[in-house]
Amino acid sequence: MSAEFTGYRRPDGRIGVRNHIAVIPTSVTASAVANQIAAESDTQVRATPHQIGASQPRVARKHTERVLCGIGQNPNVAATLLVELGTEDSDANELADQISESGKPTSTLTIREVGSVAESIKKGTDKVSDFQEHAKKARQESADISEIIFGVECGGSDATSGIAANPAVGSASEQLVEAGGTACFSETPEFIGAEHILAERCVNDEVRAKLLEKVDKREKLADLMGVDMRGAQPSPGNQEGGLTTIEEKSLGAISKGGNAPVRGIVDYAERLPTGGGLVLMDTPGYDVESVVGKVAGGAQVIAFTTGRGSTTGNPIAPVIKVTGNPNTWSRMSNNIDVNASTVVQGESLSSVGTRLLEKIVAVSDGELTEAERRGMQEFAINELQPKELASLEEIA
Repeated sequence: MSAEFTGYRRPDGRIGVRNHIAVIPTSVTASAVANQIAAESDTQVRATPHQIGASQPRVARKHTERVLCGIGQNPNVAATLLVELGTEDSDANELADQISESGKPTSTLTIREVGSVAESIKKGTDKVSDFQEHAKKARQESADISEIIFGVECGGSDATSGIAANPAVGSASEQLVEAGGTACFSETPEFIGAEHILAERCVNDEVRAKLLEKVDKREKLADLMGVDMRGAQPSPGNQEGGLTTIEEKSLGAISKGGNAPVRGIVDYAERLPTGGGLVLMDTPGYDVESVVGKVAGGAQVIAFTTGRGSTTGNPIAPVIKVTGNPNTWSRMSNNIDVNASTVVQGESLSSVGTRLLEKIVAVSDGELTEAERRGMQEFAINELQPKELASLEEIA
């Protein structure tokens, strides 16, 4: 297997596996215009429409701004256009200043100043057209796989997820970490019931304490909203797939990280380190929001395991779909990239893990995923709920 791929070296030193131009709306009110700008431009131009409103309490606004800046700074992005209506609490120019600290061209467009949707779309397409000329000149060079930040996600889990797809991805994660790269999995609610196992794998007391604190906080926040995490999980869909307890689901979920030591845990959308080993991210369980958190943290490639089937993609990072369910592979192989159900037929986890790592390197080298071929580009930002927000504001 090649240990190198060809990527796009950015001014801040990080390497991208795609050369996108991001059109980022600062609120839901600018999302349709951002979408239209991307639709009327080259496929290299990707919009990130989302559901967040123009006004948010301070803590929630900072949370959203961290995601928007992280997406703009992701190494898969060559240049960024921020689009605002002009009434938002978040200032597009301030966000552009933060993104431009990564050294990439960044511009803003204010719909109210331009005066009409049609003219805003025209001005926006003109701006990204200029960025396309810049993107064509991006420096391509060979990079070692130790520069890959690999995000891991699961969705639509069933009984095969915990015995085939997730541990196979865990093997790929271990192999990447041994080669010096970074692997990250998240969804803190799915640590519940298995947090003591993860805690034993933490490299020191500080990381262990932080991990347990995050799990405890997620469970308490769920209690505040009247949700019994241990009673509400596994979900009805998971139960249809054969999962019976939250502990069973969590033990399967954490196998996505293999057996590598846990070197750290970061907040939602916080920057992930290059060459950082296995690092966890504190995210909600909703898979699209969780993927966006890791991409905002700098992940260039995502692996997404599913037992019951999924079509999820992302506008900025390629999403490699993996299933351990032979029936799902048979029905949805045009949406899924890697068949891990061969574990059930006797192929070793390390062999499937190696196949997956080869796929990660090939995708990093430019091979399209099935989600990319079909234009699947889901994007959603985690929105803090009122009682969760009140709790965080007390801490801030």
